Amino acid sequence: QVHLVESGGGLVQAGGSLRLSCAASGRTFSSYAMGWFRQAPGKEREFVAAISRTGGSTYYADSVKGRFTIFRDNARNTAYLQMNSLKPEDTAVYYCAAGNSAANTPVSYSFWGQGTQVTVSS
Repeated sequence: QVHLVESGGGLVQAGGSLRLSCAASGRTFSSYAMGWFRQAPGKEREFVAAISRTGGSTYYADSVKGRFTIFRDNARNTAYLQMNSLKPEDTAVYYCAAGNSAANTPVSYSFWGQGTQVTVSS
């Protein structure tokens, strides 16, 4: 089992930045690939970014490529999502997830955090 807790969400103006954190406890953090997903009201959960176990490979949705950066610190059992140049359409609840592969589908992840709200005002 892995317990995940997100933090760092909030309200920011368009063009601003936020850094989300995902703290993990339980089994060895470095055994899992990590992903970030988001869900806006009335929409399905969508892939944002993923990172391999070692951090050597990263993947991004086209909508965030060049603006968001996923990284991890295995010594601190924490994954991060640095979000720059935020847009109103980035408004959503952001979830981190742990799984066996850095995939872009929610079903590939076994463990999920409770989510953190990100609101970008225009």
